[in-house]
Amino acid sequence: MSREKRFDFGKNWQLFLESLSKEKIEKSKISLKKLMLVDDLEGKTFLDIGSGSGLSSLSAYNLGAKVISFDYDEFSVEATKYTKKMFANNDENWIVKKGDVLDEEYMTKLGKYDVVYSWGVLHHTGNMYKALDNASKCVKDDGILVVAIYNTQLLTPIWKKIKLFYVSSPVLVKKLMSYIYTLYFAIGLCILDIGRGKNPFKRYSDPLRGMSLYTDVVDWIGGYPFETAKPEEIFIFYKDRGFVLENMVTVGGKMGCNEFVFKKNLINQNV
Repeated sequence: MSREKRFDFGKNWQLFLESLSKEKIEKSKISLKKLMLVDDLEGKTFLDIGSGSGLSSLSAYNLGAKVISFDYDEFSVEATKYTKKMFANNDENWIVKKGDVLDEEYMTKLGKYDVVYSWGVLHHTGNMYKALDNASKCVKDDGILVVAIYNTQLLTPIWKKIKLFYVSSPVLVKKLMSYIYTLYFAIGLCILDIGRGKNPFKRYSDPLRGMSLYTDVVDWIGGYPFETAKPEEIFIFYKDRGFVLENMVTVGGKMGCNEFVFKKNLINQNV
């Protein structure tokens, strides 16, 4: 798949950083701990593949990890550098780079890490399974691999067309689509929360992973290249490479990312 038509993820993340708060940073840290089933990452090395805004890298840094962040998108690299500058100064325990997960030589030079993390990124590379494979090769023996991949659903082919249309459209059309879909998802989520007896406003005052609705919606409708997988497909893919599933959070048949935490198992290693 060509990498020429791509969504400007970094520009969206730079917009998100304008609203970054201590509350969102804390929420992101709590979310990372919950997903990885840890209290801290003290003394661990942490590779963030596709660092975006740098928020997840910051969370790992705040949990005590020595962090390497990289992204294919130069605007995302700048966004991560900004986050580091604002909240970690010039600490050498957090390094930000520009790189490509599909570049095998680059990935090899990065070395091995206790934790390799890539949330909602590898399905946007244009070659998801190669990206998944390359990411796994950076995990130390007995190390942890954390990935989040878009769920395959009935409407996947339609969403793919919408995303391609978005990235191919002029700026004004993109803006209009962003507002329309934000309203669409806001109303839909509001109805869903009310139906479940939940406060619909809590979703926005206590956002998942410290993110924001508008940023997530723009990321969703513009996120191209776009690939998906069923949970069992990711499980089997990494099982065949000697990884054992430690934790998994799925979205059922809905849109969104299924989250996986794998541990590199030396006993059953096939590669």
